[in-house]
Amino acid sequence: MIQTKRRPERIALRVDKGCLVPADGISQQRLRARKYHLGDILFAEIRKPRNPKFHRLAHQLGIVLTENIQAFEGMGPHDVLKKLQREGNIGCEEVVAEIPGLGEIKIRNPLSLSFESMEEGEFRQVIGAMCAHVSAKYWQTMTAEQIEMMASVYVEPA
Repeated sequence: MIQTKRRPERIALRVDKGCLVPADGISQQRLRARKYHLGDILFAEIRKPRNPKFHRLAHQLGIVLTENIQAFEGMGPHDVLKKLQREGNIGCEEVVAEIPGLGEIKIRNPLSLSFESMEEGEFRQVIGAMCAHVSAKYWQTMTAEQIEMMASVYVEPA
């Protein structure tokens, strides 16, 4: 079971001479929406995003599975990934809810795999766990490594 913590919204910044500046127009809008002003002091978590080469790997895995496994036929790549996350409790946050007359239930909430939400090491663990889950449950003739390799050939070089 791989669990990740819910993270706050991240805004892309670019290193400039002696400072950090918004990396693009969307980041500028997000900063303005938060009503930040020149001279404000902010606390930030600075992280470099994962390798762009792997940016699309997760959704390409979804495509490979929809094209090759009947259980995923007709599903979009995003829906495939969320199903795998919930089934395998991979990259999920578990929330306990009390239901009158039934008691407590655990709800698995799949966390975002987006480029800005998950660092490379954690992303690699999640993708590896998804491939292992697929190999064990849906595609026993393929190893987790073979499944990941099939998905990775869809990734465009950086």
